[in-house]
Amino acid sequence: MNYLYEDLESLHAKLVAGELTASQLVTETVAQIETTDQQVDAFLRVDAEGAQAAAAKIDEQPIDVANLLAGMPIGIKDNLLTDGVITTAASKMLANFKPVFDATVVEKLKAKEAIMIGKTNLDEFAMGSSTETSAFKKTKNPWDLTKVPGGSSGGSAAAVASGEVVAALGTDTGGSIRQPAAFNGIVGIKPTYGRVSRWGAIAFASSLDQVGVFSRNVADNATVLEAISGHDEKDSTSANLPVPNYRAALNGDIKGMKIAVAKEYMAEGVEPGVKAQIEAAIETFKSLGATVDEVSLPHSQYAVQTYYIIASSEASSNLSRYDGIRYGYRSPEAKTLEEVYVKSRSEGFGDEVKRRIMLGTFALSSGFYDAYFKKAGQMRTLIIRDFEQVFADYDLVVGPTAPTTAFELGDKVTDPVTMYMNDILTIPANMAGLPAMSVPAGFADGMPVGLQIIGKAFDEETVYRAGYAFEQATDFHQQVPSFKGGQA
Repeated sequence: MNYLYEDLESLHAKLVAGELTASQLVTETVAQIETTDQQVDAFLRVDAEGAQAAAAKIDEQPIDVANLLAGMPIGIKDNLLTDGVITTAASKMLANFKPVFDATVVEKLKAKEAIMIGKTNLDEFAMGSSTETSAFKKTKNPWDLTKVPGGSSGGSAAAVASGEVVAALGTDTGGSIRQPAAFNGIVGIKPTYGRVSRWGAIAFASSLDQVGVFSRNVADNATVLEAISGHDEKDSTSANLPVPNYRAALNGDIKGMKIAVAKEYMAEGVEPGVKAQIEAAIETFKSLGATVDEVSLPHSQYAVQTYYIIASSEASSNLSRYDGIRYGYRSPEAKTLEEVYVKSRSEGFGDEVKRRIMLGTFALSSGFYDAYFKKAGQMRTLIIRDFEQVFADYDLVVGPTAPTTAFELGDKVTDPVTMYMNDILTIPANMAGLPAMSVPAGFADGMPVGLQIIGKAFDEETVYRAGYAFEQATDFHQQVPSFKGGQA
């Protein structure tokens, strides 16, 4: 089963017509992953046995005609808890951790009869922009196997882009869904903070983390997001708001829509090839009847610095639970209580995680809290106000998802500051808690370029409507990866 040429609708039609059973779909998906993943390394583990058991149960009854997700194998980022299936956050610290419950988003997918096919690779504890900080493997970009798939959700993005699954879940703290979606030429959305429950998502930065969706087209993305959205009593940050029918919003009509282009997002640092594709995308929106104006988001220039203080501070707090005592890795060399703490954390965490814990601990320490963490919180408020002012007059903000296309494996992993700057265009939406989506917008030097569409809080419908209209006016989402540097 090669998902490069299928979508939820086409697969659903085959299941309803009896041309395909859920069990056959799982068998073919596992076979496809076994073949393709030898090159891409998107999955950390495939739960073939669990998937087959779920499929057999679904096959006992006719497929629900109204449920597009019934029987569909979905990839799950390995920082989302899965009952009875090892969940590692790509860290040695959790190498053998087997959860005893599902994350709410996984629970919701199962309630829709979707099938969890396996766990995808990521940067360790979702800290990274290239999926190179994983303790277990390096995922490759299916467009060019010598390049990164982006991160931290690079495994989920590569799994969808390479045709291994029709959709996958990821998490986005500073761009970890949108940037890999852009690098892989697929659709990826970070919904509004609070739209989707974080219960069962291994925490990195709690005020920024949000679960979202990867797919090859906008309609599939909308279907999966609707399924995982909604209030959850177990998550105090979950918004108690009705969930719209996102798929119904996809009418292709954006006449009269007011779109803003932030001049800061098109400034120096954005590669010429990327900029050219985004400028062409803006012209497409105009041709579809939208009004497009240039605006300013002046405090966006401080977003990266603000993000790494806030995110690292929250990570320092969240990761203190991994102490070698209750669960997770414990150093076999530890002889005293202090050594249990020190050695377990020193051996269990990778360099990037340690770097962020140290940075966060410093920012929260006595004498530095006011100078760093408090000031970062104030800057975050200014970033939020910038968006509020723009959204008083406009429906959406658009621009490039990332300043460059996918870079070479190993090219930036030893230079953390350069790596951090890769999220400069995606971080502001996390700071403000806004919905933001990346859609395929062309190619530069043979690699995919992503167009970022940012909407008002809890207005994913408008984001999807604009993304769908753009998708219907172009054919970028229909392009398939070349597997350059390997064997297709």
